[in-house]
Amino acid sequence: MKIIKTRLDGLLIIEPDIYQDERGYFFESYNKEKFLTMGLDFTFLQDNESKSAKGVLRGLHFQVPPFAQGKLVRVMKGAVLDVAVDLRKKSPTYGKWEGVELSERNKRMYWIPKGFAHGFLTLEDDTVFFYKCTAVYNKESEKSIAWNDTDLQIQWGTSDPVLSEKDKSCAAFRNFVSPF
Repeated sequence: MKIIKTRLDGLLIIEPDIYQDERGYFFESYNKEKFLTMGLDFTFLQDNESKSAKGVLRGLHFQVPPFAQGKLVRVMKGAVLDVAVDLRKKSPTYGKWEGVELSERNKRMYWIPKGFAHGFLTLEDDTVFFYKCTAVYNKESEKSIAWNDTDLQIQWGTSDPVLSEKDKSCAAFRNFVSPF
């Protein structure tokens, strides 16, 4: 496996070793011992999966302590633009974002530590998105920031995504008081 550091401390792109031949392919998407040797020490408590049509945007979501989640995300089918925003108030990159394309073709994974908001835009129909979480979902601790926040200026590549009712009315970043 190859670890690619981003400009946001702790936010990582992980490229697995892929073994491919005429039969298809194989790769380990998670191996605790290998992750430990790379300095990645996580305990996962919940797995989630979603399927979305092209143009669906989910996010920017996060959970506040004590239910904050680290997430290891990947795409099993299709493609997404995956975005994480640094919400750690003492971080030099507070309020900055990083985006990466994850797809069934590149098989990249994204490690999103606690203290980041997370969202993704589906780039293909029937995209299947999978994530492992370090904490279980807790409805009372779930928070959101507007996907199109003018202070964050995330370059999604669309101005008219398909949104849930919840994601249509998220808080502005400038009104956010970080618990991280």
